Amino acid sequence: MDKAYLTKQGLEELKLELEDLKTNKRKENLEALKEARAQGDLSENADYDSARNEQAELEARIKEIEGILKNYEIIKEDLSNKVNIGKTVTININDVIEETYTIVGALETDPQRNRISNESPIGKGIIGTEKGDKLKIKTEANKEVMVKIVDVK
Repeated sequence: MDKAYLTKQGLEELKLELEDLKTNKRKENLEALKEARAQGDLSENADYDSARNEQAELEARIKEIEGILKNYEIIKEDLSNKVNIGKTVTININDVIEETYTIVGALETDPQRNRISNESPIGKGIIGTEKGDKLKIKTEANKEVMVKIVDVK
């Protein structure tokens, strides 16, 4: 597994999620399994099948988070003027659209909150640049866009 880059907040959120999965969600799932078993014949019991599927997803997520927590790196505060993970960057795309993004590790990507991955084409393309730099980046749709770095915080 590749190293996961996390903010301090992202790390805390993962730890809380893991705790909730282990203490609350597992208990809820076991209750659902008990109730489904009490219905009798398990061969055609949709509730039992659903609870088993939920249990498999729950255990997979627990294992995934535990794996992340064994191999992560906290994004360190970077006081330079260069774009890097953890920085908030305002960019101008094709001299038309101005957007502000925070560059985060892939696990914390959230486009609705303008948090883009350092592994995304734009994220990868602007890492290491500075305010005023202009560059061409190929998007996921294989389309070239002109990007100007307007501000780095």
